[in-house]
Amino acid sequence: MNVESLLSNGGLLVLGLIVFAESGLLVGFFLPGDSLLFIAGFLASEAGGNVLPPLPLVLLVAASMAIIGDQVGYVIGRNVGPALFARPKSRLFDPAHVDKAQAFFDKHGAKTIVLARFVPIVRTFAPVVAGVGRMDYKTFVRYNVVGGLAWGIGLPTLGFFLGQIDAVKHNIEAAILGIVFLSLLPVIIEFVKHRRNRAH
Repeated sequence: MNVESLLSNGGLLVLGLIVFAESGLLVGFFLPGDSLLFIAGFLASEAGGNVLPPLPLVLLVAASMAIIGDQVGYVIGRNVGPALFARPKSRLFDPAHVDKAQAFFDKHGAKTIVLARFVPIVRTFAPVVAGVGRMDYKTFVRYNVVGGLAWGIGLPTLGFFLGQIDAVKHNIEAAILGIVFLSLLPVIIEFVKHRRNRAH
């Protein structure tokens, strides 16, 4: 996906739609959230040609759509999830996965909602699982706001300031790959740990 082209042509509307879909809709798990936000910050800077409106507007759209998206994901999980997962097993869902996700929530608590923001794919499903698991709504909202602000403000701000460094500006594709690698690092570490545990 050519993130820079998407944002250059679609502006804040595309930014908001993608962030919302990745945060709240199950079909959005393949979308490039981290790189999108980083590039959005860069394109809002002078170094990025001021393609997007000023940074505060970018941050407002990114953070608000992230928070709203997770709220929608929670509602989907709470209202539709139980009916889906009540079945013995289906092509799309396995009840065992819900049990594992619930165990993860039980172990790490509500902070899971914040941590999941920075892990691709996981951030799409975390609010849905929270809804299915009937996490206390007020608690979910608090952590959702914290996570949405940290992710929706942090990455574009990083792109805005790092993009002004010549080495980053002239190698923006490499910078995007670096951001993607960092976002996948927790998944890689968890995978390695899992493989080692299985070996033992």
